[in-house]
Amino acid sequence: MIYGVYTTNLYSMSLFKHWRKDFPASLVVFFVALPLCLGVALASGAPPFAGLIAGVVGGVVVGYLSGSSIGVSGPAAGLVVIVYNAINDLGSYELFLVSVILAGIIQIALGVFRAGVIGYYFPSAVIKGMLSAIGIMIFVQQIPLAFGFTGDVNTDRIDFSGLHDQISPGALFVTLISLGILLLWDGILAKRNKIFKLVPAPLIAVVVGIVIYVTLGQSGFFALHENQLVSVPVPDGVASFIGQFTFPDFSALTQGDVYVTAFTIAIVASLETLLSVEASDKLDPLKRQTPTNKELVAQGVGNAVSGLIGGIPITQVVVRSTANVMSGAVTKLSAIMHGFLILMSVIAIPTLLNLIPQAVLASVLLIIGYKLAKPKSFVQMYKLGKTQFIPFIVTVVGIVSTDLLKGIMIGLTVGLITVLLKSYYNSHQLLLKEYQGKKNLFHINFAEEVTFINKGRIIKELDALEKGAYLELDFRKTKVLDYDILEYLDEFSVKAKNNDINIKMIAENETLEHSKSFREYFGHRVFQLQH
Repeated sequence: MIYGVYTTNLYSMSLFKHWRKDFPASLVVFFVALPLCLGVALASGAPPFAGLIAGVVGGVVVGYLSGSSIGVSGPAAGLVVIVYNAINDLGSYELFLVSVILAGIIQIALGVFRAGVIGYYFPSAVIKGMLSAIGIMIFVQQIPLAFGFTGDVNTDRIDFSGLHDQISPGALFVTLISLGILLLWDGILAKRNKIFKLVPAPLIAVVVGIVIYVTLGQSGFFALHENQLVSVPVPDGVASFIGQFTFPDFSALTQGDVYVTAFTIAIVASLETLLSVEASDKLDPLKRQTPTNKELVAQGVGNAVSGLIGGIPITQVVVRSTANVMSGAVTKLSAIMHGFLILMSVIAIPTLLNLIPQAVLASVLLIIGYKLAKPKSFVQMYKLGKTQFIPFIVTVVGIVSTDLLKGIMIGLTVGLITVLLKSYYNSHQLLLKEYQGKKNLFHINFAEEVTFINKGRIIKELDALEKGAYLELDFRKTKVLDYDILEYLDEFSVKAKNNDINIKMIAENETLEHSKSFREYFGHRVFQLQH
């Protein structure tokens, strides 16, 4: 019992140790997450309140259980299409919620059986490409809101046709003022005086945005329309607030489609979470590593809870995690607090929240998008060479032109091909030497690992040897020699004898001893084993 109290106190101390940095960061994440929760819910065909439920659960429940110090979870745009189709196919939102609960249970099982290791197999270039692509998409998607575009905005494929005819002077004015505050506050004022570090710049931008709307934005040249403001459901009372919750219809457990939907959500949500974990860990200034299996369990519990009380599916989200890191968060207190802020604001001040111009939030995301996709990062990747730059840029283009998961798969495929090509060319080194008057002496140094991938290049070079050539095969560095290579060398030894090609193989005693047929292949040939 004493041990339990001690560990709890120790945990509490570590959780609140950096509250001076975590609380301001939670405010920024709150302002970023609030419109995203509503937007994802609406795009998914779910009630707006369902997005807020997912935001609260993602912050409080997943934030508490997660092993990530700076990752933030909530409703994700990557699941919009799946959720929208599932709600329509299943026939009701109540039936869909059962799939969300089952998806959470599946994720818990994935974590228990250590499936989180999958996240470690994504190349760094692909993860960096994902971050840059998300930065570009964030930046581009905020432009219509920053200019006050009042038409339908498709966040997957932005269409700027007719945008110039619907620019709102009021929204543009708020955007410019907000960007000025954000850039001036963090870039100059915070560096000159510590007082400016106590209050986050986005909070000042939000307050100024509300003042502009109240004083200038309700009529006249700088007028803002209702659809240019944040829109949070406003309950009439306790009963009205409780009535916004939707509960699952467990009769769906007899329907096979519910399980198919649950499995789909679990796999996609888990993959998106693992990718976000990899990206968030790279952004963490302290370079802490998130336990991926624990993260899957946390996400699973979060989805089960969200589904039970009417929320849409949850994943760890790069946008919110990035905002968290760039706002100076140190521990997961920031993620937990942002969840409580969503809950308290929806209960206590929904009317005040509905006075915030969307242009203010767009300005915050414009800054975040630019930081993620800085031109400097593209230059740095280019300088690292083709093996890094090609998967990076392909991932960027793939995500921007399709969607997150498809782009990642395209980038991963190109990254795998790049690795295979690199392995193809790095299996051995062919040297032309002159030894004891022999001008056509070829010496091949083989790498530590020679597999079937390298077979094509080895065949090409050995088949090009002329009659009467002298060949040294140096296996002293080789630890793994694939059966396919052994088989070809055996075949080549016959060809070499017929073409008067003299072969000597150089190997250490320990080398290739694990290969069962090694001496059977070479012991009776013209190869000379040199110890």
